[in-house]
Amino acid sequence: MADRLAIAEEMIARYNAQDADGYVALMTDDACEASYRGAVLRDGREGVRSGLAAMFEQFPQNRADIVKGYELGEYVVLHETVSRSADAEPFEVMSIYSFEGDKCSRVEFVR
Repeated sequence: MADRLAIAEEMIARYNAQDADGYVALMTDDACEASYRGAVLRDGREGVRSGLAAMFEQFPQNRADIVKGYELGEYVVLHETVSRSADAEPFEVMSIYSFEGDKCSRVEFVR
């Protein structure tokens, strides 16, 4: 059985390294990122990759720190603190990762 919490933590490590290609390598081809129970923000592996690359260009100091993580079956929930820059006010987010096997198929953000 896959250690999905470790995979989600690795996704955050790649996010913090601004490695969009490495981040999406841990996702299914049809993965997406979305608002919680809402609109899809980035669709498909390429949509996630290009969206993250654009965000990293806009916010080169962007960083997410994991406060706490939980795994239950096919889901991981991470409580994160996100900073866009050293001068910006950090904000909190709950990210819900849905998995298919050892690949993430959807990330939903509660903010």
